[in-house]
Amino acid sequence: MSDLSSLFAEVELLSSRQVSRANLNMSTCSLEHPNGQEADSVPAKRLCKGECAQDGSVGGGGGKASRAVEVSIVIPVHNASCWLDECLQGIVDQDYTGSMELSVYDDASTDGSRAIVEGWRERLERRGVSMVISGHDSAQPRGVGHAKNQAVSQSSGKYLCFQDADDVMMPQRIHLQYEACLFNSTSLIGCQVRRDPEGSTERYTRWINNISQDQLSTQVYTSHGPTVIMPTWFCSRDWFHCVGTFDEGGKGVPEDLLWFYQSVGQGGGVVRVDQCLLVYRYHQQAATHSVLEETIWNLRVAFLQERVINQWESFTIWNAGKQGRKLYRCLSSFSQKKERPKPHIPVLHYRDASPPYIICVKLVSRESVCASVCPVVRCSRSYLRQVGNLC
Repeated sequence: MSDLSSLFAEVELLSSRQVSRANLNMSTCSLEHPNGQEADSVPAKRLCKGECAQDGSVGGGGGKASRAVEVSIVIPVHNASCWLDECLQGIVDQDYTGSMELSVYDDASTDGSRAIVEGWRERLERRGVSMVISGHDSAQPRGVGHAKNQAVSQSSGKYLCFQDADDVMMPQRIHLQYEACLFNSTSLIGCQVRRDPEGSTERYTRWINNISQDQLSTQVYTSHGPTVIMPTWFCSRDWFHCVGTFDEGGKGVPEDLLWFYQSVGQGGGVVRVDQCLLVYRYHQQAATHSVLEETIWNLRVAFLQERVINQWESFTIWNAGKQGRKLYRCLSSFSQKKERPKPHIPVLHYRDASPPYIICVKLVSRESVCASVCPVVRCSRSYLRQVGNLC
């Protein structure tokens, strides 16, 4: 078998339902009992102007809600002054007719970001969007996970629409994702995106927009990360509290991937609205660039072992090249003993391999022959013979 390369395998089970019911060693909760969540996931009170939050940060705006809020738009902000006007205009332009609230947490910005947000208060309120904003002015930012948690905590909507300060939502975004969420209350709702600048991260953008609805659940082990990207997330507050808060490890921690894995591990669904509802910006200042590739790899291996490999008595890694060997070496010693053959990693002819398979291939494009291998975990030997000839 040739070395096919840098991306992880997509792993599809013969019965994905069986795996989703497996013991994942994760806490679960029932949406029928929302008061049973962990203490740290209970929303904090809304921050009134001049009032101090419990963590010492200063709140601003908001006040008491005059009516129940249906959707809270959650935006963490850190030095986003050059993008905020477009971001906030996108909120004003929403065609959703229900009640909305903008919840912003400023994570130690030094470029006047908070003043820009405050400057939009009157325009937002004319549109019927209330605003609650808080933040801190410490010497160092506390990280995206902390900022998101604070923004969620001070908000009050029944549904949460996550937005990055450097992105722009299309006018239909909230109403279309809201409608999808009504029928998928324990799911994470995403959407298709348009990359700006156009053509940046072309392969990644194609993957975001074109994997099938089934693949949103089966391609969670690829190196791309969550199958619906964080700036497009929409979910119920009840489901957010069931899953728990974002990791607050700070710079270099992929808090979105960790939360996504936790949601999937607790049986949450993944749904995408198949319309372009977000302009997704690419730039070197994005927080995602602080996350090391090795960090992502280790998290993926751990999730693969917990969710899939631990349910198998044995398995075969399909790829005798660099990534297949790396995968084997990163498995726990217990999982290594399950892999055929053992204890070494000799190269087998495909005729001698037996299912189930973990397939390490490079997902190049929808037209790629290698991409067609990815869904295979349990299959006939005749099909593998065809695959072997093609690759």
